[in-house]
Amino acid sequence: MRFFESLLVLLAAAVLLLQVSRRLKVPYPTMLAAAGVCFALVPGAPKISIEPHTALALFLAPVLVDAGFDFPIGDARKLWRPLFALAIVAVILSAGAVAWLGVTMAGLPIAAALVLGAIVAPPDAAAATAILTSVNLPRGSVAVLKGESLLNDASALLLFSAALAFQAQGGIDAALAVKLTLAAPGGVILGIVLARLLRLVNPFVTGTLGGTMAEFVTCFGAWIIAERLGLSAVLCLVAFAMTVARTAGLRTPPRMRIHTFAVWTSSVFLLNVLAFLLMGLQARTIVAGMPRERLMEAAAFAAAVVVCLIVVRMVWVLTYIRLSQLFPGLRGDAYPTPSLRHGVLVGWCGMRGLVTLATAFALPGDFPQRDLIVLTAFAVVLATLVVQGLTLSPLVHLLGLDGENGLDEELARIRADMASVALEALEGKTGAAADHWRYRFAAVPTQTPPRAGEMEIRRTLGLKAIRRQRERLEALRDTQSVGADAFLILQEELDFEEVSISREDERQIEES
Repeated sequence: MRFFESLLVLLAAAVLLLQVSRRLKVPYPTMLAAAGVCFALVPGAPKISIEPHTALALFLAPVLVDAGFDFPIGDARKLWRPLFALAIVAVILSAGAVAWLGVTMAGLPIAAALVLGAIVAPPDAAAATAILTSVNLPRGSVAVLKGESLLNDASALLLFSAALAFQAQGGIDAALAVKLTLAAPGGVILGIVLARLLRLVNPFVTGTLGGTMAEFVTCFGAWIIAERLGLSAVLCLVAFAMTVARTAGLRTPPRMRIHTFAVWTSSVFLLNVLAFLLMGLQARTIVAGMPRERLMEAAAFAAAVVVCLIVVRMVWVLTYIRLSQLFPGLRGDAYPTPSLRHGVLVGWCGMRGLVTLATAFALPGDFPQRDLIVLTAFAVVLATLVVQGLTLSPLVHLLGLDGENGLDEELARIRADMASVALEALEGKTGAAADHWRYRFAAVPTQTPPRAGEMEIRRTLGLKAIRRQRERLEALRDTQSVGADAFLILQEELDFEEVSISREDERQIEES
């Protein structure tokens, strides 16, 4: 009961912190990290433990599916070179540098040092994109950051698994090497196969109350199957989500899609809150059990790891940018050559988050120097979220990157294209119904985006009209002139209409 009460208190605090973070333009994970520390300082806070493998599945599986569903396969194909540079090379360089620090500075065994490197190596782009969506940046940079957050988890967890096996067996034999080699491609193939099997089941559950529940069941089920087969569960879920996203568009009813997005957004946010709560409580237990001298040494080591991670990422990103300028083949031809200013921004977006917390939880209780590793991981998350998170928005403005990203032009072009196709479908049709829809589609802006003032007037008038409809519907309910079922249907229709004419700012969904 104490845990439940504590969770409710932290959730209430998280709701308040979200409002603060939105107004201050601070990534919400930064606020959650601070809340976790403050909660850990509360006297009498409960001691909570969680089984290591359960922690990985619980915290990572829904987050990966949610992010993978929104990341298109086309971007992964076009951006594979920069994604490889960040998700593979940067992770290996960061993990190696931290492992060297662990051996030389903290006296960690080689396997334990590699484990620490794998835990803190992958940045979590959720915090970065939460603030980057509030400014206009080239979408290529944002797409790279989002793709990196998906793929670097796989490389880091493969390295994490290899280091754990190395520690347990005292080395890596041929069988383990083959298993690790097949883990990545096997995970991708398994994810695609499971997604195609899900297509056979979806018609029976889509649009029903159990439809959303089935999504969570398949999400965790795919992770468990991949784990049992010794494959990469991360790549399995990423491939699974991307494949489902490509085939779900025409099969999912709009009402179900809106409902599903809301449920997944809330679930991912709840998992973030829970992770920071548990990590804060673990850090308190570790700090309380450490002698003062040992604690000072741990703090110095954690600070050195934070500096090492920031420097290694920045140096590698700038090096890659320079090499891509000299050798265009390193970046591909999907986007223009990135400038050093973009490199500085991407290099600074190295905040650690949920992945680092989850892998730290997954360490066995008897792992060598587990307390130092977990405490360092939490310190890295806290320091990067606070230092880099709070300075990211000012850095964007300082570098002069807050400009037009071309989104409005693309929206106008695609809307005009879609409207022309819809008008073709109405050719030859007569009557009031056809005229109604012909007028609606003919009113869609052309490929040239309308002026900002015109769009604002159109949006304001539409919202005002819908507001009057809502007031009238509420008045009819108060006088019992409309039944409960009819009220809910009409209210939903107004919701869909308001969504269609009002493009919400992405900051309103920063919790995703």
